[in-house]
Order: sequence, then structure tokens, then C-alpha cells
Amino acid sequence: MPLSPGREPLRLSQLTSIVSNALAQVFGERTFWIIADVTSHTFKPDKNYHHFELVEKDPASNQLLAKIQAKAWSRGSLSIARFEQMTGQRFTDHINVLVNVSVNYHPVYGLQLTLHDIDVSFTLGALEQQRLATLDRLVAENPDSITRVGDVFITKNKNLPLPSVIQHIAVVSSQTSAGWQDFQHTLQNNPYGYRFQTAEYFTAVQGDSNAEAFVDRLIDIFDSRVSYDAVVIIRGGGAQTDFLIFDNYRIARAIARFPIPVITGIGHQKNQTIADLMAHTATKTPTRAAELIIDHNRAFEERIGSFQKSIIIKSQQAFSAGQQALTRINQVIVNQSRSTLSNKSRQLVNIASAVSAKPKVIVYNRLNDLQQVTSNLGTFSTMYCKNQRGYLGHFISLIRVLSPESTLMRGFAIIKSNNRITSDPGKLLVGQDVEIILRDKSIISTIKKKTDYDGNEFNL
Repeated sequence: MPLSPGREPLRLSQLTSIVSNALAQVFGERTFWIIADVTSHTFKPDKNYHHFELVEKDPASNQLLAKIQAKAWSRGSLSIARFEQMTGQRFTDHINVLVNVSVNYHPVYGLQLTLHDIDVSFTLGALEQQRLATLDRLVAENPDSITRVGDVFITKNKNLPLPSVIQHIAVVSSQTSAGWQDFQHTLQNNPYGYRFQTAEYFTAVQGDSNAEAFVDRLIDIFDSRVSYDAVVIIRGGGAQTDFLIFDNYRIARAIARFPIPVITGIGHQKNQTIADLMAHTATKTPTRAAELIIDHNRAFEERIGSFQKSIIIKSQQAFSAGQQALTRINQVIVNQSRSTLSNKSRQLVNIASAVSAKPKVIVYNRLNDLQQVTSNLGTFSTMYCKNQRGYLGHFISLIRVLSPESTLMRGFAIIKSNNRITSDPGKLLVGQDVEIILRDKSIISTIKKKTDYDGNEFNL
């Protein structure tokens, strides 16, 4: 369409000036609170400048409904920094936010929104609502494996007993995770010299889109048919949204129903993830997960030490009782022998006196009596000694069974403190060196910890 006579064309700058003035008249210094998703975010630390797009999508179809360029600097950048500090959530792509913005138009950069403030509670509330909804769904859809008692979740996995000793461990982690390295270092350098076997099941541990792959790794552990003592899930530290994968419904359900005890060391310092709530035992960091396993094994070793000590004490008591019984038997034999000899001596004196008074008759009768007495005495002495030897042999056998050498041969040990055998736990102090005597070895050990033991587990 040709230009009408008398009308002059506008330069582009003139038109953009008209647009700018029109928008300024409409919007002026007004600001608006809007809800949108962040995309295409970039940040220039040297200028403290954020550039991004704000978009809105249809919840049902995910179709894009609106999109506009946005920026934040000065006051807006400070607001973003405060948001990240308070929520533990990085200001980045794919987060839903409530922001305060103004409308601006620049002849070169076009229409843009300037971010002035960001509502922290909105983002925290949205994440928490999603988390609570997932917990409610877990309880509602899995009554056979997940129940709630107040604020506590009871799962099949929590009810599994931990093995007395944890040595064979399946680890689910990222291969490049620093937390995985910390976990391995702590296990391998434990102060007690324990040795562990770990099987690595590496996968991505960040981003909700990786949840299916994470569940597949748990399935791989189950399908391996290996009798692992525990499964440990590890991730290093990060922002709160980095842990959203551990609030995933499928991961949480798989952990709750898993037939091997699951220990988490996800590396967060704030609220527990849903995976933590479903697992057998939750720890804050990979290092703490390793320490928990080491402490668990140490507690078992201390229980065995207490049992060993109880056996030694009972053996010593039995040995002492045997010695006392043997002493009593010896004393009875001595006393009875003396009494018998004394009685027979008196009889011989009486016979000698009678013989002197009535030589022939008395001598004849007394000889008969003496023969009978001698025969009876021999028979009695033989029977008595035989019986006493039987008793003595029984107690000698008992003493040999209860002797320290026999006790050590049966796998027991003797504890010596300050070169003296002791059975008094009050004399054994934490940090004290003790000597543990086995069958053919002597071990010098240092007491690391003392716990009470009721003595019933291996009551003889």
C-alpha cells in the first residue's frame, strides 16, 4: 500500500519511543506479584546479574501459555541470594516461583520484566505440599508395607533385623560422588582393622527424571540374589532441590519394601527426605553412614568380649569349687585313716594284755580274732580306698575340665590387667591396655568402650 501524500515515514527509534511512552503511561512504577516457572537462566557473578525467562504452561497438556524475558540485578539479585540462603534451593531452571516484577521496555532489548523480590514461603510451601502429598499416597496405597504412627513411619524395611556384623554391602551412588569417596575412605581406615566388601551400583542421584534408573539399580541388587548385609544409599551435599529425587514416590516405595536393610547417607543437613523416612536407618552424611556400620560391628565385638569374660569368670568359679572339694576329700581320708589305725592299735594292746593273763587259750582265741580283724581290716581298707579313689578320680577329671588350659582349648580366653588375672569389670577402664590370653596366643588390646551387659544372652 503506497504512502499517502503528506505523510512522512517514521524511523524505528521513533516508533519504539512511542511504544515506550505508551507502556510507561500504562504501567509507570507499578509492580506485580506473578507465579511462573524459571527457564533459560544465566548468571554473571562479576556483574551480579541474572537473566532468565518466565513461562507458564498448561497443567494438563504442558503447552506453553506465556513467555517473557526477565532480569534481576541490584535489589533483585540480593533478593535471589536471600531466597537461596533461606530455602537451600538454587535459583535455576524448572522451579516454580512467586516473584514481584515491574514491566519495562527497551528500544534494543525489547519488552522485559525486572525482578524486585521473590517470595520464599511460596517455594517452600509448594515443595512441602508436594512432599506431604507423596507421604499420604505412600501410606494409602501400601498399607501392607507402610504405616504411620503419629509422625513416625513404620515400614517393612525398618522392621528387618540388622545382621550382627555388617561386612558385605551394596552401595547405590553416583560414580563421581565425593560422598562415595568419603564413605569408602571411612570404612577402609576404621581404627579397629575391620574389613568390608562393597559392591557398587552406580547411577545418577540427582534430578527427578533419573528416578526410574535409580529404582532399576535397586532391582538389580534384588535380582543379584547376593546375601548383602545392608544396602547403603549415598549422595554428597547440595541444594535442597538436588535432593528432590529422594522424595520420589517410586524410590520411597521400593526402599520401604526392600528385603535388605537400607541405610541412607544422603548428605543433607536440613529436613529428612522421604527416602530417609522409609529406610531402616537414616544418617546425615556418607561419612556418618560408614561410622554407623563401624560402630555397629564394634558393639557386636564388645558383646562377644563380655560373653568371653563371663565364661572365664564361671570357669574360675568352678575351678575354685573343685579345688575346695578336693581339699575336703583329702582331709576326710587322712582323718579316717588316723582313726582306724588308732582303734586297731588299742585292740592290739588289749589282746597283748589278755595273752599275758591267759597264755594258751587267750593266745589261741586272740590269734583267731586277730586274723579275723586283719582280714576285715584288709577288706575294708581295700574297699574304702577303692571308693575314695573313685571319688578322687571324679574330682580330678572335673578339675582337668575346669583347668585354665582346658578352658583355653575350648575357645575361651583369660583377661589380665597389670599382669594379674581379673574378672572385675570395675577394674577395667576405657583406654587401659589388657592382655587377652588365648590357647596359643597372647593379644595386647586397648579398651575402647564399656557397656552394661545383663549376662542372660549366653547364660550357662
